[in-house]
Amino acid sequence: MKRFAQLFNALDQTTRTSVKTKALRAYFEEASEDDKLWCIALFSSRRPKRVITTTLLRQWAADRGGIPLWLFEESYPIVGDLAETIALVLPPPQSISDHSLTHWIKRLQDLSTLDEDGKRTGVLAAWDSLDTTERFLFNKLLTGGFRVGVSTKLMTRALAQATGQDEAALTHKLMGKWTPATTSYQHLVLDDDPSADLSKPYPFYLAYGLEAAPETLGPVTDWQAEHKWDGIRGQVILREGEHHVWSRGEDLMTDRFPEFQHFLNFVPAGTVLDGEILAFADEKPLSFNALQSRIGRKTVPKKLLTEAPVILMAYDLLEWQGEDMRQRPLAQRRKLLDDLVQSLPAQVPLRTSPPIQAKTWKDLATERAKSREIGSEGLMLKRLDSPYLAGRKKGDWWKWKVDPLTIDAVMIYAQAGHGRRANLFTDYTFAVWKGEELVPFTKAYSGLKDEEFRQITAWVRKNTLQRFGPVRQVTPHHVFEIAFEGIQKSPRHKSGVALRFPRMLRWRQDKPLAEANTLDDLNAMLEQYG
Repeated sequence: MKRFAQLFNALDQTTRTSVKTKALRAYFEEASEDDKLWCIALFSSRRPKRVITTTLLRQWAADRGGIPLWLFEESYPIVGDLAETIALVLPPPQSISDHSLTHWIKRLQDLSTLDEDGKRTGVLAAWDSLDTTERFLFNKLLTGGFRVGVSTKLMTRALAQATGQDEAALTHKLMGKWTPATTSYQHLVLDDDPSADLSKPYPFYLAYGLEAAPETLGPVTDWQAEHKWDGIRGQVILREGEHHVWSRGEDLMTDRFPEFQHFLNFVPAGTVLDGEILAFADEKPLSFNALQSRIGRKTVPKKLLTEAPVILMAYDLLEWQGEDMRQRPLAQRRKLLDDLVQSLPAQVPLRTSPPIQAKTWKDLATERAKSREIGSEGLMLKRLDSPYLAGRKKGDWWKWKVDPLTIDAVMIYAQAGHGRRANLFTDYTFAVWKGEELVPFTKAYSGLKDEEFRQITAWVRKNTLQRFGPVRQVTPHHVFEIAFEGIQKSPRHKSGVALRFPRMLRWRQDKPLAEANTLDDLNAMLEQYG
């Protein structure tokens, strides 16, 4: 457990990806196989289930810490995290253990079989033999809320470095419904997986945002322009009678989009398609909200397949009949792709993103201005003679997105951040006017500088009206300009709307409270762009 606590501290104290990767790699090189397996499970959202209610844990922690329960409850919203609050109020441990991460997780599993007295005895014994960080992690496991600022992709990258394996192949190995109870580290990570190469995607080619006027790119005839669709970037891989769907984040998403299994009946083996997965009906894209209803599901019910059917809006052909096509010019790859799609029956959920015909950059600017009307985020510009490269490169591919929508809103709630910003109020809820009432409509936590967050934090502490756990209701005073990419109806929100990628564009210290926007303004945007 001590080694795992050291890893947690190393990850929690930095935002640098390279430092996190190095710390994870060291852990995977040094820890026991059982502990490595549990680390992989925890960092890929395979957490143990909660075995004890938080009500009991709060009572036991207050008793063990020798403080009244009301004082514990007052401390909790200040700290903002139950597991950390418990770890802080407990007295120093009576002894120090050297048990492994696996030992403590098995101890948790054993607790689930005991009555309340037995659980209390077991938890107090654990608290008395763990230091503060170890207690914090144990409490996180107790409450079933273990989370750390590391993505599955980053964890997999570090594991690939530690084991000398291909990252994409290892990603495939870690997919599925396994748990540490159903497999071993040797079988899951080290043993060969013959199907891994068949499913292996190519590294995605990513574009930069256009940095200058498009005219600086040279003649418009040297470029292919197409709409930038608002979906999930993905590759569909068809090899030896199997199909696999990978997201840009290298998540294996095959089961979430069963429609693409039909490709096997019409598209030759040895084909890899790159494109945008879109919710699509009546030959036009649906809103991203429709697609989002399917993203978090491992299996998709028939009702959702009907309500939110998907297609692959393909825009590149990376492999054709087993041949790697990436070094061929885009114009050649696109011609083969167009010929393939045109040969398919209409019911096959595969389309191509139509190139935009334009004689001048001004023509393209006019087309770009229409983007939101058709559910597009703007334009992609790709040099016709460009190969398909790996990663984010400048020169041949550019994103020419439409400017974000904006609205001025009032901050009404604030919550502390995480990691290095745990002591700052960085997560805000915003509202707009509905008559004399402020109606909440979105949350945002990015877009400001650290110095601005510090100023707002000091103000929040002096202007708190009420506390709801870690959330503080504040005096309506500050106006912020909120930028977002889209707006949709949402019956789950009091305002009736939901925003796509909201973030704080700027703190409007120049704007009085009364001049913030209204719910009517939001509804007008909804009518125009929703």
